[in-house]
Amino acid sequence: MTQLTLGSLFDGIAGFPLAGIWAGIKPVWASEIEPFPIRVVRKRLPDMKHYGDIHNLNGAELEPVDVITFGSPCQDLSVAGKRNGLDGARSSLFFEAVRIIREMREATNGLYPKWAVWENVPGALSSCDGQDFRQVLTELVRIKEPQADVPLPEKWLFAGEILGDDYSLAWRVLDASKGWGVAQRRKRIFLVLDLAGQRAGKVLFESEGLSGYSPPGAETGQGTPGCSQESAGAAGPAVILNDMGGTRMNVTEDVTGTLRAQKKGHPPIVLDAGGFCTEHSADSRGIGYEDEKAPTLRANVVPGVALQFNPTDSRIRIEKENVAQCLTARAGTGGNQTPLAMVPVAYGICADQSRGMLSDNPKTGFYEADMSRTLDCSPDPGCRQGGIAVVEEKPAYTITTGSFMEVNKEVSPTLMARDYKDAPLVGEAPEVEYLVRRLTPDECCRLQGYPDRWCKGLEIPWPTEEDISFWTDVFDEYQHAVGSTARPKSRRQIIQWLMKPGADAAEYKAYGNSVCVWCVFFVLAGIVWAEEQTETNGGETN
Repeated sequence: MTQLTLGSLFDGIAGFPLAGIWAGIKPVWASEIEPFPIRVVRKRLPDMKHYGDIHNLNGAELEPVDVITFGSPCQDLSVAGKRNGLDGARSSLFFEAVRIIREMREATNGLYPKWAVWENVPGALSSCDGQDFRQVLTELVRIKEPQADVPLPEKWLFAGEILGDDYSLAWRVLDASKGWGVAQRRKRIFLVLDLAGQRAGKVLFESEGLSGYSPPGAETGQGTPGCSQESAGAAGPAVILNDMGGTRMNVTEDVTGTLRAQKKGHPPIVLDAGGFCTEHSADSRGIGYEDEKAPTLRANVVPGVALQFNPTDSRIRIEKENVAQCLTARAGTGGNQTPLAMVPVAYGICADQSRGMLSDNPKTGFYEADMSRTLDCSPDPGCRQGGIAVVEEKPAYTITTGSFMEVNKEVSPTLMARDYKDAPLVGEAPEVEYLVRRLTPDECCRLQGYPDRWCKGLEIPWPTEEDISFWTDVFDEYQHAVGSTARPKSRRQIIQWLMKPGADAAEYKAYGNSVCVWCVFFVLAGIVWAEEQTETNGGETN
């Protein structure tokens, strides 16, 4: 089969192009205006062409591609926003994407693009009493059928399909935590427009397991998807505290909320075992700890508690479904929007012949530790190199005494008259001590399905004149696009930024604004599968 090509509008950090590569699609060009995401993409996908402000693009002049993807800004459609709808300054950019698709098709006699994929928040279904989603469907259908008009139902369902004579459109709300190997509750609409046949519904509703992609794990959030397993590692015990800006937090087991952007805030917060992996993923010569590398959060793998934390009224509650709220792009930029994690405190144990252990002082020989030391695998039992003890919460046990002993978990034996002599014994769990921290940018990276360090290593130690000129134009275009009245960046500021472009706040925002790559991969792999089926059937697209 001929390799499909892809163009990405509102590209961000290349979630659609990356998923396309995994699905066997070649990304050709992308459009984005924010400097930090552009730097990430130029570093990770240097062969993909970069175009700036979508307002300045003409679809007739762009390289024709088979698939155009666009996750147009959603702030005006989100239930968390002001609900200005498609008339809002940001969400109205949807119409610019439709314009470009029309222009490309007119320039190629209707050959390209064959497909369009739109991603957005579920709030689009209810925005302006459903009128906004009706307009989205109508505008997309009119690319092929100019006089079409989509009727408004009483309520838009979370999945649906429209069939035309030689086109089709389908949408489906996907939750990243429901079988996609991502420990984040992230619900998004994925809409597929097939401009060459009636295959859109097949992509979203029939391709699973046939397209080469099956959700990793049968249970919610279980497993780490595909090739990210090795890079991410298995999950450690985690508690997600979704911080909402006051004293209230919501707790959810092992799954964070959606990543999103905000003005000034904090990344999600997680309580976990400080980088400890599960027993199956720990290195054979180690205790399963990796310095400054947090484990991927996964549901139903190891014990944990996740918190749901509402920033509006600061309430905290335990999430019973083992998933936390979405990480948002506001994380890391203000408003206490970053999920939290609870980390059991680890204590180091000195070697048995160390000064601390040989001292008469009973308080020496043990210390609070930030990281574990590697266990000695030598067959010599006399090595005794010390180690790490992690305080864990244990259930209380009752012990029945007499001629035998019986251990019962959390249940006392029947009280009897002779108990004044042999009263039941109870072994109680030690008090658990936890530390609280926020999700790291690396954890946010994994929660969106990106390879580790996707937004790291962006420095250009010795920028060339070409680098400085290019990035000066990027910053100028960005300031113009957002209507900034600030003074343009100086040459010195551009050089300083290129030498150190990375910052936690920029990463949090980039991941929060991005797509979940594995959900996108499912959609794009379905398109590849549908094209293969068309070729197999001799060009029949129905």
